[in-house]
Amino acid sequence: MAHVFVAPHPDDVALSCGGLIASLRELGQNVTIVTVFSGAGPAGGAEPTSLSAYQREALGFGTKTLWPLGEAFNPANLPNDFAVGDGEGRRAPWEADTDRLNETQAEADQAAKRFWQRSSWYRRADIHNRPLAGQPLMDELPTQGAVLTTELTEAEAAGDLMAARRLEDERFAYFSEASSVFLDLPDAVFRGYEGDEQLLSGPRPDDSAPYEIVRREVARLEPQKVYFPLGVGNHVDHQLLREVGVSLLGESDRWVMPGPDWAGRVVFYEDFPYAWWGGFGQLDDLPPGALAGLPEGVTLVPEYGDISDMLERKINGVRLYGSQLDRLFGGERQMGEAVRGYGAKIGRLGGLDGPGERYWSSARL
Repeated sequence: MAHVFVAPHPDDVALSCGGLIASLRELGQNVTIVTVFSGAGPAGGAEPTSLSAYQREALGFGTKTLWPLGEAFNPANLPNDFAVGDGEGRRAPWEADTDRLNETQAEADQAAKRFWQRSSWYRRADIHNRPLAGQPLMDELPTQGAVLTTELTEAEAAGDLMAARRLEDERFAYFSEASSVFLDLPDAVFRGYEGDEQLLSGPRPDDSAPYEIVRREVARLEPQKVYFPLGVGNHVDHQLLREVGVSLLGESDRWVMPGPDWAGRVVFYEDFPYAWWGGFGQLDDLPPGALAGLPEGVTLVPEYGDISDMLERKINGVRLYGSQLDRLFGGERQMGEAVRGYGAKIGRLGGLDGPGERYWSSARL
């Protein structure tokens, strides 16, 4: 099965769905994270032609898909699962050097020969990240491969917060063995919202939900399940994506190319840590009219998932978002306590034997 998690910002899916994602990958199911509002915006509304290439991408003038399991992805920022001894010349069992690469290449060549033994020729299986036979290297194409570009890392070094957050999202995708898509629409703070009072109120009339671009990306991925934020906490970006999910449920089959019946596919996740801070317990705790767009005959039912085996992995994934830990929790230790505390609360609500996560699945009556 394919599962698509729609995140308003980098970190939202890790915070809210980290246990489920780890469980799905443990079962070998495909996971893609679509991060929507991961871009920055120019002060004063600069024209697109005056923007740098990175700003143009960040404002939504192009999208980039990351398949983080490629060997070109740089995992240098992830800690080792096992300690490696110190000392010059010591190398971890999984680290490559020239001799190990040559040995692996020889084994790959022999495997290719055995595979093609019934043919008069065979294809060489090159394990190095380099172009062959005049074909371009995948990671050098503008819409494929790793996104750890010089431009992005330089932006992070220069203090660009959105660049730093996006890199954290890439590291989480690598850690969780998920694919990631960045739509890079500008964050609400770059669309004229100022202060918590505006960020945590209703969207402005001129700030519509990005329905078409999100629908197009989700439909392209052909998921069996697609997860949207429930909008707990009322952050404007979360509300807009909840509206996209509700709108999908109300979409009728298209005449040219009928789409799937989204009822049963669309799922809403509880926005953590907003749900923890506000003591969210049931759908009635949402503001009046939050789910008014649900079509007649479609309801949302709670589903509980036991994440006992994945709780610490979820916490380790959230740790990768170092830029957010102090602001959201006051530190790494407090983050761990909050994740464990909320997981225990949900587990009790669902009658589980351990910590859990709760999701609201759409269903037809």
